[in-house]
Amino acid sequence: MPEQWTAEIIGEMHLNRITAKELSAQLGYNPKYVSTILNGHRKPKKAEQMFREALNELIHQKQAG
Repeated sequence: MPEQWTAEIIGEMHLNRITAKELSAQLGYNPKYVSTILNGHRKPKKAEQMFREALNELIHQKQAG
């Protein structure tokens, strides 16, 4: 079952019109791997911190650009 933070990440992605492909590129991961994490099938250490930082950077880039 996905954790609460993954739901928050997905919600922020929708609100800021950020695709999973964009998030994957920012993280440097394969989109399928990112999907498995967001869907709760994988739970790597520090994933929440890495995903939040990558998403915040994408949001900042979109607001600046």
